[in-house]
Amino acid sequence: MGKAALTAADRSVTTAAITAERRELADLFEELTPEQWDAPSLCAGWRVREVVAHMSLGLRHSTGKVLAELVRARGSLHRMTDRLARRDAAAHPDTELAAFLRTHAHHPWTPPVGGLAAALGHDVVHGLDVTVALGLDREVPEDRLRILLDALDPRAFRVFGTDLTGVQLCADDLDWSFGTGAPLYGRGQDLLLVAYGRRLPAGRLRGEVVHRFVTV
Repeated sequence: MGKAALTAADRSVTTAAITAERRELADLFEELTPEQWDAPSLCAGWRVREVVAHMSLGLRHSTGKVLAELVRARGSLHRMTDRLARRDAAAHPDTELAAFLRTHAHHPWTPPVGGLAAALGHDVVHGLDVTVALGLDREVPEDRLRILLDALDPRAFRVFGTDLTGVQLCADDLDWSFGTGAPLYGRGQDLLLVAYGRRLPAGRLRGEVVHRFVTV
């Protein structure tokens, strides 16, 4: 789909992908143990429970409520999302946090920038923040993954703190690459995490620049 405006057919496909992703992740999260809920995620400073609480933030709160919280955070999106994730993670049982995704599977929320593809990316990447950190080998369906890989836009990298200077992402399970420079090899979904500014556990990526993208 690239960066062009979505056609009606593209919108339908992406909307269906979002709904399916939320339902599947809800099923997965409901099977986690208490220890897994309290384990660190790939999101710095957040446990699994904070990530899952954050995933349904825009689905449960009105735009007005979110804007009010943003004002309270003095315009800092990071402070706002961190406070709400911690508050909601403490206020709701694990099963309820998981169920929010299923209850709101059809919710039309999209982030302020990026539209439907960004909404799908929000669900997929945060799902991977959990599953990769926990060592769960969940494979994101290829059709959803390709929507996101094809929509990558370097202009958004600043938001995620991503630096791919001199690096070419090369999927070894898909016919896909991105950028120019020293090749960084890995599964498409792991390279998606790299593009979203995540550092991955050792052993998931290969290449001479791998040290830039793995946890120490």
